[in-house]
Amino acid sequence: MEKNYTVWKIFGGYLLILLLMIMSQTTFAQSPCEGDGICVVQFNAGFNEANKVKWVNQLEECETKFIDIQKDTKAAGKYKIVVVPTIVIYSGGEEAARFQANIMMTMEATKEEVQNKIDEVIMDAF
Repeated sequence: MEKNYTVWKIFGGYLLILLLMIMSQTTFAQSPCEGDGICVVQFNAGFNEANKVKWVNQLEECETKFIDIQKDTKAAGKYKIVVVPTIVIYSGGEEAARFQANIMMTMEATKEEVQNKIDEVIMDAF
């Protein structure tokens, strides 16, 4: 008598799909920065170049990065960007703080506020 393993094959297929979905969710939650330190990422778009935050590269004790969501079309969804510019502080690959623009697409947060948050994240690591 030959056994029919069709049900187990389907069940195994569903488990494999579920495992792949879980693994992809953790991939999307990662930081766009490399390393374990503090990283500040400014998300903006080409159409909003006039409102680019010019002082981000002047922040101290952190790495800085710029991502144009108009060029990297998957970045907005991947990092949950709903308005540009958005500044996100990552610590050890995890989001530590987020500063978003107002309805006029201009950043209201000041360099001092962002720097204070970076300093706070550094102190919390001790």
